[in-house]
Amino acid sequence: MTTLDDLRKKLPSQTQVIFDAFWEQLPSAEKKNFLELVQAFPSKTNLLQLLLKLGSNQLKMMFGDKTQIAIIGPANVGKSTLYNQFIQQKEDRAVVSPLPGTTRVVQVADAGLFAVVDTPGADAIGEVGEKERSAALQAAADADILIIVYDAIQGIKVTELDLFQQVVAMHKPYVVVLNKCDLVPKDLASILAHAAKLLNLDKEQIIPISAKTGNHISDLLKAIVIAEPGIVAALGQALPEYRWQLAWRAIASASSVSAAIALTPLPIIDFLPLVITQSVMVLSIARIYNYKITPSRARELVVSFGLGFLGRTLFYELSKFGGVPGWIVSAGVAVSMTVAMGYAAATWFEKGERLTQESLRVLSKNLSKNIVASLKKAGSSKPGKRKLQTMVTEILANSKLGLDRTLMESASEEIALEESPDL
Repeated sequence: MTTLDDLRKKLPSQTQVIFDAFWEQLPSAEKKNFLELVQAFPSKTNLLQLLLKLGSNQLKMMFGDKTQIAIIGPANVGKSTLYNQFIQQKEDRAVVSPLPGTTRVVQVADAGLFAVVDTPGADAIGEVGEKERSAALQAAADADILIIVYDAIQGIKVTELDLFQQVVAMHKPYVVVLNKCDLVPKDLASILAHAAKLLNLDKEQIIPISAKTGNHISDLLKAIVIAEPGIVAALGQALPEYRWQLAWRAIASASSVSAAIALTPLPIIDFLPLVITQSVMVLSIARIYNYKITPSRARELVVSFGLGFLGRTLFYELSKFGGVPGWIVSAGVAVSMTVAMGYAAATWFEKGERLTQESLRVLSKNLSKNIVASLKKAGSSKPGKRKLQTMVTEILANSKLGLDRTLMESASEEIALEESPDL
């Protein structure tokens, strides 16, 4: 599990000093709470981005205006691509291209808990270049936190070192990012070491990412979070309320994989790949609820709920109905088993309560019927695994169950779901 010290090491020394000053003022009880909150943040980028979005109201209520984070660096290092990873609305997306100087003006958009600012290249020359450089530096001066971006392929030039010194001299908390690291996997260690030497930083204080693929964006987000204590406070307020929505994302992802597994022509639902998929899901949910659990314990939990036997029973029961292709039944049962397991795990981690076998039976049966009905609407032709995963993801993404956990409790009662057949 990532510790606060692990995250702190990713911050440059100047930012560490700012954080340490905040940390020293915290009472012991608050330090413990702060640490627990940070450890509970989801490790997957998409889940952490969702939490940032959901926590926006908490930040506004507590602090008013949002923290502003400016992305600054030389031209063509991927600043706009990184900017697009943060923003909430598609219409706010920045135009990106391989041509230097594509971004000519400062752009600001909503990123949930904070506002993110995209800037032109701050290393440009000439009359136009000087205007863009001035605009970028002014945006940095107006921001609360800075993300300084460099390119792993281009390296760091002498002119870019001057820019770094100018930005650091603003005495704002900042993090340093080396982008496009996915393109130099074999040389990454030496490239990081060289960049750290040029910037007079420790290698751990440069976060390697791929803004294009999203790799390690979660590491950057967590660094930003601890660089601005107000964000942690807001996330702390948001986390308990929205944990189920975060868990639902993990459940939906695992369920789509389970559906693809179920296309294998086996008349059982508890074979090894499904158990592994559900175990990984349980680990993800444990992380969201800040519940310490080992991979082996997660698998034990999956097996102990006895969903494999229940799945076989449902498979044979639903197979008796006419007009339903076998692949739909298999997929429906596999998905319902995974959703039920996710709900059971969340209940266990949050309340320490174990769902009864009867509750699981009713929940799984009702979910299976609804998922089978939804898949049947899509047609009787057997899709490929990827298409089926997309279908299941869309079904669960649009489900009311992900927004309101109490509907899962209702789904454990036969009459409640039969009266409201839509997921």
